[in-house]
Amino acid sequence: MGKIKQPEPVALIVGMISASPELFVVAGDRLKEKFGELNFISSILPFDATDYYCEEMGIGLQRRFISFERLIDPGELANIKIFTNLLEEDFSLNSKRRINLDPGYLSLSKLVLATTKDHQHRIYLRDGIYAEVTLRFKAKKFQPGEWTYPDYQTQAYLDIFLSIRKLYVERLKIRRKLTYAYKNYYKEF
Repeated sequence: MGKIKQPEPVALIVGMISASPELFVVAGDRLKEKFGELNFISSILPFDATDYYCEEMGIGLQRRFISFERLIDPGELANIKIFTNLLEEDFSLNSKRRINLDPGYLSLSKLVLATTKDHQHRIYLRDGIYAEVTLRFKAKKFQPGEWTYPDYQTQAYLDIFLSIRKLYVERLKIRRKLTYAYKNYYKEF
C-alpha cells in the first residue's frame, strides 16, 4: 500500500485571450488581488490557431500568459477555474465574453489545464470542472499529447512554458531550502 502524502506545490498559470489587449492588464490586476504577485508576463501573441472564439469575442484575438510568484496546491485548480469563470462574466458585455481566462498549473513533469468540457482524456475534479494534462515534460522539453491544442504545440508557447518552469524550479529550490532549515532548527528543541 502506498503512503498518502501531500503533493508538491505547483506554479499557477493563466492563459488569456481577448481582442482587447488592455483587458489583459485589468484582468491581470484582478488575478493578482486573488493570487498574489506575478513572476512572469508573456509578450502578446496572435491567437489564430482556431476561430472557435471569434463569434463570441470577435476577430483579431490575441493571447498572453501569466504566472504567479506564490505556488499553489494542485487541488485548488477547480476553485481557481470557478473564480476565473466568474471573472470572465464580470468582463462580459451583452452576455458575450470579452476575455477568456484559462487557468492551469505547471509542475516539474507536466502542464495541466482546467476546463468545463468533458472528453475522453480529461479527469473530473468537481463542480463541473475537469483537468487535462496538456503537455508533459520529458527529455528536458515539453511534449504534446495527441489531444493538445495546436497553439500549445507551437515553439512560442513551448518557450513560454520553459521560461515559467525555470522560475518554478527556482521557487522550489528556495522552498526546499527554507523547509530544510526550518526542520533542522526545530530538531534542536
